Amino acid sequence: MLPTIDEIVSNFELLDEWEERYRYLIELGRLMEPLPDEAHNDVNKVQGCASQVWLQTDLDSANGKPVLHLRGDSDAHIVRGLVALLISLYSGKTASEALSTDALGLFKGLGLSEHLTPQRSNGVRSMVERIRRDAQMALAAT
Repeated sequence: MLPTIDEIVSNFELLDEWEERYRYLIELGRLMEPLPDEAHNDVNKVQGCASQVWLQTDLDSANGKPVLHLRGDSDAHIVRGLVALLISLYSGKTASEALSTDALGLFKGLGLSEHLTPQRSNGVRSMVERIRRDAQMALAAT
């Protein structure tokens, strides 16, 4: 089970070296709930990532508001950790909350923006855009 986003941020602040932070990201990826084989499909595949990334968004309703439940996977260890970080940030939020969440600001605050390759940074943006699009579609459907 993944830690909360607040726990992840606290743990990042305790790690001084970037190599330790990368190891922590990899560990987060290992803690993710496995994505079923059938979910590794074109519908869930995130376009714009250099690595293979899949995000599955399921919805339920809380007080008539759509709530996002995310699962994901990647074929690259660090990217899988980035997926886990985004899942901790977005999963369980209403679609409205997800749209007002600043994931890129969080990545900047954690120092990830300056320590990720341009390809990985583009992939993170693609994942965030995908989650935001799913949230917008969920709101439009209500």
